Amino acid sequence: MAEIQVVEVVAKPLPEKVFQTEKFGISRKTHEEHYKLYQGYVNKTNEIRKALSALTADDFAKGNQTYSLIRSLKVDYTFALGGVKNHELYFENIGGGGSEPSSELRSALARYFGSYERWLDDFKATGMAARGWVWLAYDHDDGTLFNYIGDAQNTFPVWNATPILAMDTYEHAYFYDFQTARAKYIEAFVQAIDWDVVNARYEAILRSKR
Repeated sequence: MAEIQVVEVVAKPLPEKVFQTEKFGISRKTHEEHYKLYQGYVNKTNEIRKALSALTADDFAKGNQTYSLIRSLKVDYTFALGGVKNHELYFENIGGGGSEPSSELRSALARYFGSYERWLDDFKATGMAARGWVWLAYDHDDGTLFNYIGDAQNTFPVWNATPILAMDTYEHAYFYDFQTARAKYIEAFVQAIDWDVVNARYEAILRSKR
């Protein structure tokens, strides 16, 4: 059997621009501690990839939905890798206070939510209802935009949908600054969205459809 190539995930540096959120109340300390959590997901993703590559024919033969090594590794892998990808989206799309949705994205939000303002109300309410994550995502099947709830790192994707905006609603994202006042954190996050990044993600999707 050929040697299995194990590709390691490399942690992306924390963008300096995230610290711009301090003016909205999300502190440097929060981001620095949050980034350590992200690094932990990177490390665990690599650890699980190595463990999966070492599985034997005997391990495969013992695959079982109640308990088996392959089940445990594969379920935990989705949680670890989800933690990597979710946080990379998150850190990339904050820290751009002052930017605005493009006219094209604003029109799409109005089309699928009634107005930009109603989308924003929906997004904030979704953040209050979510246990872990909120994603504004584009559905490639029908072209719609929707605010999805994720209760854990591995409760996305909805197949054939691409997130263009991610908000972490786990307590670690805001407790140091806002304690249990999640609504205040969401207000701060909304002010700190880097719409230039979100616009670019949306435009890349649209270009792929042309």
